[in-house]
Amino acid sequence: MKRRGFLLAGSVAGLSAGLSVWLKLRSQPSAPAASDRLLPDPQGILQLREGFRYRIVERALSTMDDGYRVPGRPDAMGCFLMADGNWALLRNHELDGSLSELGPCAAGQKPSPYAYDAASPGGVSRLLLDPSGKRLRSNLVLTGTNRNCAGGMSPWGWLTCEESVESKHGYVFLCSPTAEVLQPPHRIPVYGRFLHEAVAIDLTDHAAYLTEDRGDGCLYRYLPEQKEQPFCAGKLQALGIVGRPRFELGDELPKDATLDVQWIDVPHAAGEREDALRYVAQQRGAAVVRRGEGIWRLEDGFAITCTSGGPLQSGQVFHLAPTPAGGTLRLLAQSHDPSQLDMPDNITLTPWGDLLVCEDNRRSNYLRIITRDGKVLPFAHNALSLSEFAGACFSPDGRVLFVNMQDDGLTLAIEGPFDLLSARS
Repeated sequence: MKRRGFLLAGSVAGLSAGLSVWLKLRSQPSAPAASDRLLPDPQGILQLREGFRYRIVERALSTMDDGYRVPGRPDAMGCFLMADGNWALLRNHELDGSLSELGPCAAGQKPSPYAYDAASPGGVSRLLLDPSGKRLRSNLVLTGTNRNCAGGMSPWGWLTCEESVESKHGYVFLCSPTAEVLQPPHRIPVYGRFLHEAVAIDLTDHAAYLTEDRGDGCLYRYLPEQKEQPFCAGKLQALGIVGRPRFELGDELPKDATLDVQWIDVPHAAGEREDALRYVAQQRGAAVVRRGEGIWRLEDGFAITCTSGGPLQSGQVFHLAPTPAGGTLRLLAQSHDPSQLDMPDNITLTPWGDLLVCEDNRRSNYLRIITRDGKVLPFAHNALSLSEFAGACFSPDGRVLFVNMQDDGLTLAIEGPFDLLSARS
């Protein structure tokens, strides 16, 4: 998945004209591709482009191989290649105490002593699949956490984030893709306590970049003092815009807007005492981010979604190119028409270098592809309900796209002619 930087594209209907272009190693003309029209689904679950097909891999509340139930509200996911060639799909579950009936314990089943907080039904499950994408087995990996929303892949395993600041909660936890049974919780306090959404790791220095799902949130990073000890001593920082203290990133920005970035040290204690980390950061000049949610590592930085940013509060997509002292933040997309892009949430990079975003709104949710030549293409539509899409990620070989339909409790595998999408991008 290589790119050679970004070029600016022409205008896109319904979006900011500053949508960027991703380049392949060699240039190639766009090839004819199937229609952008999504076809009706006889099952009434998922509308897809011509040639694509889906299957349900697992349903919420079905029994897993370890005796626990598949928890409800599946959210972010990451797919790991195992030593034996199988795939481990790590899956968050965005549950809190008000949704205990959707938790992993069936009636009469007691919470495990490994539960981080026995009153919280959130956590992470693991799906093991063979290299064809066939389900082999599933099990619980983490339980007792609260509102495990997004997360991120890392060299050490799956990082799952709590979108909660209830007592004891508000942290990132590390989960092993090799865990065949429920594990004790591995909490990472140095990543800060706040309303976490997602995290992405810079592989050069193992810095963690973290989003906060607040209308008045911040974008954070944790810089470890030693790359080899990523969860020990280090600095927690918030993104600021040079010369513009407390800059409102969610306001309408001009096309191709590029902002110079600075990093502002913030004390961990502000989050530990109360839900105040963003206030302290903004008092020190940090930018205000309107619902930072998805973040994904690229070769030259990170793609970030702000779900309610922009003039219609229908979403923005940014490219962050950080340096140790600063960097740049570039606007890639800004919705001026919800029918084209409506509240982007989770984001992932396709094997051919485009971005794929999950929408999370209460109107009509799509999976959309943002191509290298500036097009926004519909890829899938939830025909079953108004539920958001979540957790889009590709298999290690790039042949299968996994995604959750959250409120519907479905984990899906999508296959088809991805090469046609690649050819036209």
